[in-house]
Amino acid sequence: MEKEKVSSGNIIDWSVLRRLMHFVSPYRGRFMTVVVLTIVLGILTPTRPYMVQYTLDNDVARGDYAGMVKMMIALLVILIIHSVAQYAHTYLSGWLGQQVIRDIRSKLYEHIVSLRLKFFDKTPIGRLVTRTISDVETLADVFSEGLAAMVGDLLQIIFILAFMFYQDWRLALLSLSTIPLLLVSTYIFKEKIKVAFNDVRNAVANLNTFVQEHITGMNIVQIFGSEAREFEKFKEINGEHKHANLRSVLYYSIYYPVAEIIAAAGIGLLVWYGAKGIINYETTHLTIGKLIAFIMYIQMFFRPIRMIADRYNTLQMGIVSSSRIMNLLDSTEDVQQNGDVKPALIHGSVRFDHVWFAYNESNYVLKDINLDIKTGETIALVGATGAGKSSIINLLNRFYEINRGTISVDGIDIKEYDLGTLRRNIGVVLQDVFLFSDTIYNNVTLGNKELTEEMVWRAADLVGARKFIERLPDKLNYNVMERGATLSVGQRQLISFIRAMVYDPRILILDEATSSVDSETEEMIQNAIAQMMSGRTAIVIAHRLSTIQKADKIIVMDHGEIKEIGRHEELLGRDGYYSQLHRMQYKEFV
Repeated sequence: MEKEKVSSGNIIDWSVLRRLMHFVSPYRGRFMTVVVLTIVLGILTPTRPYMVQYTLDNDVARGDYAGMVKMMIALLVILIIHSVAQYAHTYLSGWLGQQVIRDIRSKLYEHIVSLRLKFFDKTPIGRLVTRTISDVETLADVFSEGLAAMVGDLLQIIFILAFMFYQDWRLALLSLSTIPLLLVSTYIFKEKIKVAFNDVRNAVANLNTFVQEHITGMNIVQIFGSEAREFEKFKEINGEHKHANLRSVLYYSIYYPVAEIIAAAGIGLLVWYGAKGIINYETTHLTIGKLIAFIMYIQMFFRPIRMIADRYNTLQMGIVSSSRIMNLLDSTEDVQQNGDVKPALIHGSVRFDHVWFAYNESNYVLKDINLDIKTGETIALVGATGAGKSSIINLLNRFYEINRGTISVDGIDIKEYDLGTLRRNIGVVLQDVFLFSDTIYNNVTLGNKELTEEMVWRAADLVGARKFIERLPDKLNYNVMERGATLSVGQRQLISFIRAMVYDPRILILDEATSSVDSETEEMIQNAIAQMMSGRTAIVIAHRLSTIQKADKIIVMDHGEIKEIGRHEELLGRDGYYSQLHRMQYKEFV
C-alpha cells in the first residue's frame, strides 16, 4: 500500500496555511469575531486569581463584609462574561470550520469530476475517498481545536505570566522552575505523536482503498474462492491501523501523567516557599491571598502548556491533510476547457488526422491514425484485444488528450468546442454498464433538470424499452439498486441506451456487449441498436457479425495501427487481416 510521509522542515507549513486561510476569507467577519473573543478570553482568565487575592488580602483581612459581597458580585459577572464569550468562541469556531470544510469539499469534488480518466487510471479510488471525506473532516479540528485554540492558549499563557511577574517576580520564577522539564517532555511527545498520527492517517487511507476495491470486486473474490486469502490481507492492514492507534494512545498515556507530576512538583515548591514567606511576613510581605492566587495562576498556566502539544498536533495533522488536499487540487490532469465553440447543430462528420496517442507518454497505443467518417455513416472497429479500438472512442470524447495530430468534428478541432456541447452531442454506450443506486429516471437524467419524464419516455420508445419499464413497480421511479443489481444484463443495457439517446446525439459511440443473453433480449438489443444508429454517425466496437455486415465501413486495427478499411465482402476478398480475424472469431458463420 502507498505510504505518505509527514512533511519535514518548518514547524508549520505557512504556504499551505495561507492557502487554507483563502477559504476563510468569505467569512472574514466571523473569523475576526473569533480572534477578538480569543483575546478577550485570554485577558479574562487571569483576572479571577487577582480578584480572589484582592478579596482575601483586603476585604477578608479587614472583615469588610460589604466589600466581600461586592467582589463576589464582580467575580460572578466576570464568570458570566467569560462563559458567554467561551460559548460564542466555541460555537463560532465550529461554525467556521464546518463552513470551510463544506467549501473545500465542494471545490475538491468539482475538481475531481473535471479530471481526465488518465488520473483515475493511476489513483486508487479509496485514496480519493479519504481525501474528500476523512482529510477534509480533519480540517474542521484545525478551526475548533487547532489554530484558534492554540492562539488562545498562547495568549492565556502570556497574560498569566504578565500578572504573575507584576505581582511577585520571585514567586513567578519559582513557579516556572519546573517548566523546562515540561517543555522537554512536551517536545518529545509532540514529535512522537506527530509520527503516530501520520501513521494513523496512512492506515485509514489503506483501509479505505482495500475495502472499496474488494467490495467492488467481490464477485471476483468469490468466483476464485479467495475469501480466506483476502481476509488475511485485510487483517494485516487492519492490524496496522490498530497498532498505529495504540502507539498514539501509548504516548498520551505517558505524557499526561508526566505533565501532572511536573505541575504538582511546581505547586509543591510554591506552597513550601509560600508557607515560609507567610510565616516570615515581616521580611517577605507575602500574603495568603497572593499565595492562593499564585497556586491558581500556576494551575491555569500548566493546563494550556499541557494542551498546547495536543493542539499543535491537531494543527499539524490539519496542515498535513491540507497539503494532501492542495496537492490534489493542484493536479494538472484536468481536461483543458479552453474551447468556446457552441454550434446550434452538429452534423456529425469526424476526422482523425495523423493521431498518435500513448497512455504513459512512451508506449503508443495509437500510431498515425488517419480516419474520415462522413455524416450519418456507420463504421465498425474490429481487431484483437489491445488493438486500440477503445482508445479511439475515448479520444473523441476528450477523456484523454492526444499526443500528436488532430481530431475534428464538422471540420472543427474538438479542442475548440465547448466541452459540454461536444459531449452532449456524442452519445456513448459502453459494454460495462454502470448504474447508480437510484431510480431509472435519475440514472438516465443524472440530475439534469432540463430532461423531463416525457423526454425519457420518448427515448425509451426509440430503443424499445418502454415495455419492460412499464412492467416494473413505480416504472421510471423504480430503484435499480447499486450497479443495477435488480435488473438483468439486457435491461441494464437498454437503460444505458436511453441514457445516451435522451440528448438526441448526432454521433453515437457504441461498445457492443459480448455478454451472453437470451434470444428475446438479444433481439431487443439488436432492434434498439438499429434504431439508435438510424440517421446518426455511428462508431461501433463491433463483436457481432450482423453489426459488422451492416457497417458502411469496417476499420481493421492491429497494435494501434489501421491495417485495412473497407466493407465486409470487400475485405474478405482481400484475404488479409480482416479475413484472418473473421476466420478466427466468426468461423461458426463461415
